[in-house]
Amino acid sequence: MQDSSSRRKFLAIAGAFALQSKAFQTQGEQVIHFEDWKPFNPEKPGMPWDELTSWITPVEQLFAVGHYGYPQVDAAAWKLRIEGLVSRPGSFTLDALKKRPRQEYVATLECSGNGPAGGLIGNARWVGTPLTPILKECGLNPKAVEVVFFAADEGTEKIRGGEYKQHFARSLPLADALQQHVLLGYEMNGQPLTSKHGAPVRLIVPGWYGIAWVKWLTRIELHDRKYLGRFMGRDYVTIRGEQRGNDVIWRETSVGRMNLKSVVARAVRLPSGDVRLSGAAWSDGVPIRSVEIRIDGGDWAPARIESKRATPYAWTWWTFDWKGPKTGEHSIASRATDAHGRVQPAPDDPFIALKKTYWEANQYAVRKLKLDG
Repeated sequence: MQDSSSRRKFLAIAGAFALQSKAFQTQGEQVIHFEDWKPFNPEKPGMPWDELTSWITPVEQLFAVGHYGYPQVDAAAWKLRIEGLVSRPGSFTLDALKKRPRQEYVATLECSGNGPAGGLIGNARWVGTPLTPILKECGLNPKAVEVVFFAADEGTEKIRGGEYKQHFARSLPLADALQQHVLLGYEMNGQPLTSKHGAPVRLIVPGWYGIAWVKWLTRIELHDRKYLGRFMGRDYVTIRGEQRGNDVIWRETSVGRMNLKSVVARAVRLPSGDVRLSGAAWSDGVPIRSVEIRIDGGDWAPARIESKRATPYAWTWWTFDWKGPKTGEHSIASRATDAHGRVQPAPDDPFIALKKTYWEANQYAVRKLKLDG
């Protein structure tokens, strides 16, 4: 049962949903599709930006990625084991997790392989139980520095001439795993997780790219050193260069926290003839300070932030009214700035231009549309 403070928080979040959804809808609007628009394909879910009207992403539109397929896990027989550097190893059924304190959190989930205006992203209401109390009840060893999360899906990897059966796994530094908003999640948007989205239990890590949100959880281990499996040490590694005089310093980093980003989602013709542009902006939890719009390569102009985020890790909606637009072809871009002064980079910014892998592509997208007379 939720206490009064939880209920007040829920009502506040629900109110934010209604306000932000209303901001994206206008009476008498005529949607103008961008040139890169594609009709929503339920066989390959992803955010249909041009159709975005709800602050919460429907389950059927939220992307899903399976690295070793999509296992069917029997929820009735499922157990989560806590092992490694703990003094009291534990085992938890789904029912046991559901009897623990329940927490709801709204957070944006983005795939680290998402393009500048790609659809591998969504904003959802996640429900689960906090991870921290469970780890502490199992007795954290002072030597533990890393928490490794193992999933039910498995495959064979070739490493230095040998073949090894491995389960999908990712880790978090202990300090990050102990954040209060990290959950063992079992519901999304008011419904139990679907199989493709990690049922019966997945990790919820707001502010981190989706690769850290391990699905089909079966085991958690505490380690005394950095975990390096395929999806941390060899795959999901960003190669980025930094110009130093005549030399370029190359660095390899494992994909982790989300980068600052925004997208122009929709364009609608208003009864006045003006065009309303709208979109979303998000980050790793640092508040969005502003969003700007540039049309046809002109000066940047401020967009209107519609409301504050219900949580630090949910995306922010914005709108921009384009007065007296001319007929013909146009290019539209948006860029976000966060409270720390970080600005979403341009496609030719060295931070992007010297990145040699497609992970973490947070440069602003230039979208094309054509206005008829």
